[in-house]
Amino acid sequence: MLAPAKLNLYLHVVGRRADGYHLIDSLVAFADIGDSIAVSQADRLSLAARGAFAGDLGGDPRQNLIWRAAESLAKQLGRAPGAAIDLEKNLPVASGIGGGSSDAATALLALCELWGVRLAPEKLTDLAAELGADVSVCLTRRASWMGGIGERVEPAPALPPAAVVLVNPRQPLATRQVFAAIKPPYGQPARFSAAPRSVPELANLLAERRNDLTATAQAQMPVIGDMLKRLSECDGVLLTRMSGSGATCFGLCENEFAAQAAADRLRRSNPDWWVAGGRLI
Repeated sequence: MLAPAKLNLYLHVVGRRADGYHLIDSLVAFADIGDSIAVSQADRLSLAARGAFAGDLGGDPRQNLIWRAAESLAKQLGRAPGAAIDLEKNLPVASGIGGGSSDAATALLALCELWGVRLAPEKLTDLAAELGADVSVCLTRRASWMGGIGERVEPAPALPPAAVVLVNPRQPLATRQVFAAIKPPYGQPARFSAAPRSVPELANLLAERRNDLTATAQAQMPVIGDMLKRLSECDGVLLTRMSGSGATCFGLCENEFAAQAAADRLRRSNPDWWVAGGRLI
């Protein structure tokens, strides 16, 4: 089962709670680029990881969010967490595209299917929120608004069939340290009600918005500016933006041909970067 990359098409920081957590307003979409989760029956819980970025996960599978998701779901169901989980880790770790959160959400969906249970949507969402702020939105696997610290999820208008190219410098960037550098004044929510009818219309709407974390992330990892510049130089890229707290950046394209052409160009010019092209789900 695909665990799709999460993209923050825009992200405004709109305030800060008393406990220090920042409040956001964001439009999230998902790409057909991601990790892969497979589950099978087993007497005990196990997690095996492979793929390009498996080595960046750490040695103890019990510290992985997938493991915590499996244990939490089993506890909710009053059963033993017996399952063999296989993770193909294709997305960079700590990269602003929700890899770990999407993995956990996908594991929840896959385990419900494996164990033959239908948990009420609100209970599954509550369980996901306890695992992490982004896990709830990753359950939706569709365009959604995020509010609060990320736990408030609402359906967004349907988006046109856009294509994307993703770029990451293969360097992790911790979310906490990026948010820690954010200072007031804060921005405002910027949701729209009408569904954009075309990819250029979507790009124009997004151009009126921004990712408020970009400047602080770029101060900590200057290569973000290089990636945005390289993306903007590619033919067919209508909009460039950093996703989440970085460091992954994306280019929005009208069709998959343009996205793949941009991806090929970026791979040739910057072979050390991770580059992937695909479509929004």
